[in-house]
Amino acid sequence: MPVPVPQQRSVPAAETSHGDLTLLVIEDDPAGTTITVPELSAAAGTRVRIRTARNLTEAARLLTDDVDCILLDLALPLTGSDGGPGTAPAAGATGPDPVSERADELAALTHVLRIAPLHAVLALTAEDDTELAAEAVRVGAQDYLFRGELDARVLSRAIRYAVERKRADIAQHQLTESRLRAQENARLERGLLPTPLLDGSDLSFAARYRPGRSRALLGGDFYDVVRTPDGTVHAMIGDVCGHGPDEAALGVELRIAWRALTLAGLCGDELLSTLQQVLEHERQSEEIFATLCTVDIAPDGRRAGLCLAGHPAPLLARHGRPARLLPYEDGGPALGLLPRARWPRRQVELGGAWSLMMYTDGLIEGRVGTGGSERLGQDGMVAMVNGRLEQGLAGEELLEAAVAEVRELNGGELTDDVAVLLLGRDPERIRRWGGSAPRSHPASSVAGRPLGVQRPPL
Repeated sequence: MPVPVPQQRSVPAAETSHGDLTLLVIEDDPAGTTITVPELSAAAGTRVRIRTARNLTEAARLLTDDVDCILLDLALPLTGSDGGPGTAPAAGATGPDPVSERADELAALTHVLRIAPLHAVLALTAEDDTELAAEAVRVGAQDYLFRGELDARVLSRAIRYAVERKRADIAQHQLTESRLRAQENARLERGLLPTPLLDGSDLSFAARYRPGRSRALLGGDFYDVVRTPDGTVHAMIGDVCGHGPDEAALGVELRIAWRALTLAGLCGDELLSTLQQVLEHERQSEEIFATLCTVDIAPDGRRAGLCLAGHPAPLLARHGRPARLLPYEDGGPALGLLPRARWPRRQVELGGAWSLMMYTDGLIEGRVGTGGSERLGQDGMVAMVNGRLEQGLAGEELLEAAVAEVRELNGGELTDDVAVLLLGRDPERIRRWGGSAPRSHPASSVAGRPLGVQRPPL
């Protein structure tokens, strides 16, 4: 049966404009067409470039990125040479199967949708087969047309509608995928930025986190703080090399493993050796490593044990004294570098009132100076923090000001992830609060903004 669709008439590429449309017609008998290209172009108000294909094999060859819409005759026979199912009945069949027959009638459409997932598709069918036309749309076509009602105006309007509907479908699909990715990132982020387990402790806690990637929710930095039944407060901060979802996932695994091992009673070298085994089994490449700093603070809050695995040493600020870096000479290598490494635990005196700042290297690797030729470094960070301490800043305000100043010195957003946490002990404030200091809790994350904690005002 001849199908009333336009004959092929090429439009030179040089004459096509930004609003032109390209239509690929797939049907097996173009001889009886009634609509010409000038009629279709006049009805559409723009140029229409038309290609015709007699079968799906030829259509696949003509299907290029510049095709905007496909007009497919559902009566097009589909044979094995087209890459689809044959039309011969199945062996042993005893009678017609309505479901199978409907699938056969839509076989050409499903084949086109498979090879052209990003193109708009119009289904052409007989006027008395409304059910098949509706089924074609359900399967994936943007719209359907009846042969008896086809004219230039109807076809031009249907082409534009199908193209815009396909664009909307793709945009909705991308939006859905984006939301799913955001949900997955949020779940990872909750793993990276946990709620500290400090019930019963008189220590204050604050934290800041900023991913290095533009508009990212998370990176490869992680931290955690827990209090064990004996009253010891254990704190950890780490950095998986690189920044992205894979590094974030590994960071979550290491953080959860650290918390579980700490609550199980492990500490120091034994704990870090076990974490290295976890990293070696979970990393995607032998080149992946992680730096780590762990601190276990005695129940009286006056001393602590320090272990460094290729990580920058914490910063200690005592009441009335300038901040200084804790000793780092006895530190061990990063996790994942040496198979039989050891990480000695060093005893550190904290005193009565103090603040301990733990951080990742993103805080000290920002650029400073004219032209950004130098890095801030640990000495620059110590000087910066001491300047803020002289201004009377502490806790949450101190972290906020430090991260903001590092970003300002860098001349914009930092390229590496930044995580900073601050533990503090103030006996005078403890007495004012009746034996326990107020503690902060992690806030929900916001893409592209610092993540932190909020403390009730004093």
